[in-house]
Amino acid sequence: MSDQSLTFLKLGGSLITDKDQPETALIDQIDELLSQIACWHLANPNQRLLLGHGSGSFGHHAAAKFGTRQGVHTPEEALGYQQVWFSARKLNQIIIERAHVLRLPLVAFPPSAAITADDHEIQTWNLQPIAQSLEMGLIPLVYGDVVSDLAIGGTILSTEDLFVHLARAIRPNRILLAGRIKGVYADFPANQHLLTHLSAQSEPFAFVRGSASQDVTGGMLTKVQSMQALCRELPGLSVQIFSAVSPGALRQALDGAAIGTTIN
Repeated sequence: MSDQSLTFLKLGGSLITDKDQPETALIDQIDELLSQIACWHLANPNQRLLLGHGSGSFGHHAAAKFGTRQGVHTPEEALGYQQVWFSARKLNQIIIERAHVLRLPLVAFPPSAAITADDHEIQTWNLQPIAQSLEMGLIPLVYGDVVSDLAIGGTILSTEDLFVHLARAIRPNRILLAGRIKGVYADFPANQHLLTHLSAQSEPFAFVRGSASQDVTGGMLTKVQSMQALCRELPGLSVQIFSAVSPGALRQALDGAAIGTTIN
């Protein structure tokens, strides 16, 4: 049974970085988004939140250069793995520091320090510290990161990969995926017909394609497929894909407004 008080929220890499410019954080946008989260958190003390963020231009450029998601087999690829780690870590630190100014009680849980995968699948991850943080009223923070992999040396797990594993263990009521695109379109890339609802049982649409910018962990198609599968696996779960670019949009979604595309 899902926890009606628990929400997972992802701030997409395209939302908080300029994905076409290496290591470029959109600081004003980050501050605005974190402010909305802080206001919601203060107004809803009985609601619990787990926050995640993508790496955007901080991780994907280095990852694409070295093919890190496909594995780490050579000394050069090992150095690439470290570069991806360092880059993703930099963005995470920016989020932590901006949140601290707003008195938003984040506690970061870097996947690279805690997860062992086997052929891209999470095998071990001690979730007790994350669960305990939620019980304490804090906001655990995870993010797309490199992890060790028993089969291929190392790989990258996206925030959605992490959310899938976490959702199976601690059963949130909803997952909010905030990005720049307003949702899932029936006519991408023309983007004139927004699908407000997508059944978890439906076949993935041929017109749902990948990201317009470089994204080594998959674009919209991967996101939709993984979230549909998760909703089938966890009855009662609702996933919302929406744009948080407009002022106040993130707060509206946190408050339960039906914006973007809902999958259930």
